[in-house]
Amino acid sequence: MQDLSQRIHLLVDPARQRFKVPRASFVDPEVMAAERQAIFDRCWLYLGHASEIAAPGQFVTRTVAGRRLIFNRDTDGRINALMNTCPHRGATVCRERSGTAKNFLCFYHGWVFHSTGKLREQPGQAAYAPDFNAQGGADLTPAPRHEEYRGFHFVSFDKDIVDLPTYLGQAREYIDLVADQSEAGMTIVGGTQEYSMRANWKLLVENSIDGYHAATTHATYLDYLKGTAGALAAVGIEGVGRDLGNGHGVIEYSAPWGRPIGQWIPAWGEQGKADIDRIIARLTERFGAERAQRIAFKNRNLLIFPNLIINDIMAITVRTFYPLAPDHLHVNAWALAPAEESDWARKSRLENFLEFLGPGGFATPDDVEALQQCQAGFNNLQEVPWNDISKGMGKPQPAADDEIQMRVFWTEWHKRLSRLNQAQQKNEGGSPCKT
Repeated sequence: MQDLSQRIHLLVDPARQRFKVPRASFVDPEVMAAERQAIFDRCWLYLGHASEIAAPGQFVTRTVAGRRLIFNRDTDGRINALMNTCPHRGATVCRERSGTAKNFLCFYHGWVFHSTGKLREQPGQAAYAPDFNAQGGADLTPAPRHEEYRGFHFVSFDKDIVDLPTYLGQAREYIDLVADQSEAGMTIVGGTQEYSMRANWKLLVENSIDGYHAATTHATYLDYLKGTAGALAAVGIEGVGRDLGNGHGVIEYSAPWGRPIGQWIPAWGEQGKADIDRIIARLTERFGAERAQRIAFKNRNLLIFPNLIINDIMAITVRTFYPLAPDHLHVNAWALAPAEESDWARKSRLENFLEFLGPGGFATPDDVEALQQCQAGFNNLQEVPWNDISKGMGKPQPAADDEIQMRVFWTEWHKRLSRLNQAQQKNEGGSPCKT
């Protein structure tokens, strides 16, 4: 690998309030290869929510940073993250997207694994040594690290990574604001939304926590709400952006759309108002007025570095995405909701989710077009080599439409890639190396 210094270098000048990112980092295959090593192999990555596997035996299969995994609750009730690869010849063991199973059968040679991952049967077992699996080497391999916070399960492929609560740090406060919306527990609603776009994955990181683009990119949605009777509350769009440490960032703000957890709009009628009043009263009883108001009325776009987005806005979306190429990414998104909410609230929530955040909604097609146009614009990087991420620098408290949360991401990104690049150059004496 060639020295990446110039392709990952940030132009940061606090005195002049300038923060610029090299466009080469969005198009270079070697940068993406370095990201796989320095970021996706070394961070905590979102796997799934406990509600997806609520009953013993339930499972879903996921691909996380290129690795196939079985996320399941075994028949003893324990939640596992198992590498979905047969220890015999490497075949994918579980080929279904989801289901319920006490055992997993590898179709190639018929090895059978218990839902815990333990090997149970092998055809022709008498031909193997009696102590063949005494050390467990023929069991399904667990992910190197697997931990949970408030129902959100993460894996890491770095066995020496810090524990998950330490990694999440200040971001736990914002996960709590989501998880505390339910006494019965939050639940994933329905299935997975999957789509891809011809853009670099870091563009979607920026876009997901960018309050600056909404007024222009999503003007059609805002006009639609303004033209729909009763679709807006008498609330302005304003808030703050925050650095949560470890590459995590958030924008938290008020907005005029309805929130089934607390912000009523006239279009929801008297039934909706009664439901919302009851929810706020219970939140106040549980947490006090100040925290209840924050949960009910504040919107949040939260980034957990590197690629988990929790958008707690007119609905709650959990979103991850991974690079397939420097100009191609794949997205998975899920709707999250309080398990005990009423049929009315669930209907309103899902309408909001699909109307704005779904692949066919108002927002996502606009965002896809914007990001793909950015990627196309990077063809001119020799003449126009930098992206500007300077908005709000120097402010004691950046606003929600400033860019501190993006600078937080890029600073952590640069730190991790620089560390890898320096190690590789030192090992190779500064000469090009193969990876």
